[in-house]
Amino acid sequence: MSPFEITTVNHILSFQTTPTTWPESPRTSLNRLVPTLALCWGFLGFQSTAQSVDADLILTNGKVAVVDARFSIHEAIAVKAGRISNIGSTAEVLKARGPGTEVVDLGGKLLVPGWIDSHAHSADACLTEFDHVVPSMENIQDVLDYIRARSKVVKEGGWIPVRQVFITRLREQRYPTRAELDMAAPRHPVIFATGPDASLNTLALRRSGIDRDFKVTDGGSGFAETDAKSGEPTGILRNCTRYVKLEASFSPPSLADKVRLLKELFADYNSVGITSVCERDAGLDDIQTYQALHAQGGLTVRVNLSKHIESIGSMTAIHESIREVCRDPLFKQRNDWLRLIGVKTYLDGGMLTGSAFMREPWGVSKIYSINDPSYRGVRFISQERLVSMVRTAVECGLQFTAHSVGDGAVHALLDAYAEVDKDLPIRKSRPCISHSNFMSRESVEMAARLGVMMDIQPAWLYRDGHTLLQQFGYERLRFFQPLKTLFEAGAVVGGGSDHMQKIGSLRSVNPYNPFLGMATAVTRRPQRLAQALHPEESLSREQAVRLYTLNNARLLGCEDTLGSLEPGKLADFVQLDTDILTCPEERIASTKVLRTYVGGKLMYRRDNPVR
Repeated sequence: MSPFEITTVNHILSFQTTPTTWPESPRTSLNRLVPTLALCWGFLGFQSTAQSVDADLILTNGKVAVVDARFSIHEAIAVKAGRISNIGSTAEVLKARGPGTEVVDLGGKLLVPGWIDSHAHSADACLTEFDHVVPSMENIQDVLDYIRARSKVVKEGGWIPVRQVFITRLREQRYPTRAELDMAAPRHPVIFATGPDASLNTLALRRSGIDRDFKVTDGGSGFAETDAKSGEPTGILRNCTRYVKLEASFSPPSLADKVRLLKELFADYNSVGITSVCERDAGLDDIQTYQALHAQGGLTVRVNLSKHIESIGSMTAIHESIREVCRDPLFKQRNDWLRLIGVKTYLDGGMLTGSAFMREPWGVSKIYSINDPSYRGVRFISQERLVSMVRTAVECGLQFTAHSVGDGAVHALLDAYAEVDKDLPIRKSRPCISHSNFMSRESVEMAARLGVMMDIQPAWLYRDGHTLLQQFGYERLRFFQPLKTLFEAGAVVGGGSDHMQKIGSLRSVNPYNPFLGMATAVTRRPQRLAQALHPEESLSREQAVRLYTLNNARLLGCEDTLGSLEPGKLADFVQLDTDILTCPEERIASTKVLRTYVGGKLMYRRDNPVR
């Protein structure tokens, strides 16, 4: 064997025999090991015919970014049985060419591992426009025009919801008022909902029983804003949308509809190079949709699932809901297409809505309709309950994560992890913080020390940085998405989108185009701002690529099969039209995908899209 072959065999053997974090059945482990053993057998020269080691696919004459420890660059890559069998020079890799091998000339273009999105809500996002097309809304007038248009279609008295149109992205940077919503649709209950917060019109408040005497009584957090003079509700709710008696105004989609639209979304994911995604808050209906698509052989994106867990109610019921996840076959039996990895809950509100839990007060704000100078946001879970939930998840070997946007929430979750870690090591379960936008130097160091991972959405800096700067000022944003500091501290941080609505990588809420995310991580330049927002936290090109590849694979517990282009790993990779490692910064965001492969199969081709 050549030195490269010896190195490759040693790498694969050591790699495949390393225990994975996630539990596997003996049968699953054997099935995953067979391709590797066959590959090694062929390298050692024990094949019965030359055909048995011929590659199925070889891509040559390119710039293959392996994204290994050294960020190695090669010319060519070979695939056998859905896995990478060799990387190296074109001449070296072409030795595996046989009569049935497909050979693709990359023409000098960059080839990277398939992009992984560590935070999305795909199963719900693809249904946004099932009933009707939802226009882009960039100002309050757009919102009111949409509501008026819907009032002509929805029968009188029927609900008109407007979802996830964030005030940070509206030109006026505020909620539509109760009076404005009344004028737009006086005979329809209207909710302008952004996550757990919302603005309601008078009829919606009345229908939901929310008046000047409204109190939260279910053990959870939240409140209804009231007018300082009259004491009447202003229409703005903080973490109280669960009290809104919303009713659908159209027939819900069938399972077949859900599967069809999810498949359509995944095709669009492939078109921007996304080959794996994590559904961060999966309900039973979502999981059923994924299972149905998988049973049809229709998955073109590998799916990791974080199961939604409630935080309100008896702790006995909450613990049992966590334990149910670890008993699920999707967790117990490793499947490279569809797998449960852990649980997700919500610790605070949002920075896009004015309810993220902060260590210091938000400050009086017209943007977020905050009148209380001591208001710090809304925290959803007490520390005692949080520690208890984390402990049960770690005992089950599940990844625990919680929506934690404000620095108060981030510190609270880190404190909970530290408390459990005193007598139950947490690192192996890959504890996570979802969003983790507002941090501090102490929280960065604590996360690195404990092995706590973060899934962060760089595009939020692009979309919302101008509003956050106006609200908090430059200095308070010093540790907003501190990506560079996280990398330097040795913490694992991955890039996601928090894709919530619509199909279309840039028209979606939030945008799931990974090139926009990488460009933002490199430049830290928000839209509508001339200057960068703390450019000292900018990532290098290589770090930005790692953010959406190997780091996300580590975060999701699949770095043994994904995240880098090393022999033995699954053949998920993407050919780009632009070399994002060397091109001018302003060209990164406009990069296009030429080809996307998942498991060595061509899933997208720009000049001849795969159907």
